[in-house]
Amino acid sequence: MTDTPDLGNVQWRKASVSESTNGCLEVAFLPGDRVALRDNEDPDNPPFVVTRHVWECFIDGAKGNEFDIPA
Repeated sequence: MTDTPDLGNVQWRKASVSESTNGCLEVAFLPGDRVALRDNEDPDNPPFVVTRHVWECFIDGAKGNEFDIPA
């Protein structure tokens, strides 16, 4: 996406398992059917913004173990 969304008032969320650690990916659901992703260790770095469809495809793949780290 080429336009930069206003992220001033978004609510960033992260997995509850990461509450006691750093190094987590945070997600914010934006108006206009978009999703922003950022590294909580570097919140000043511009987030990566994708469509909700792209996000849902990624989540489906993660649930199906498609992104597990090989042993």
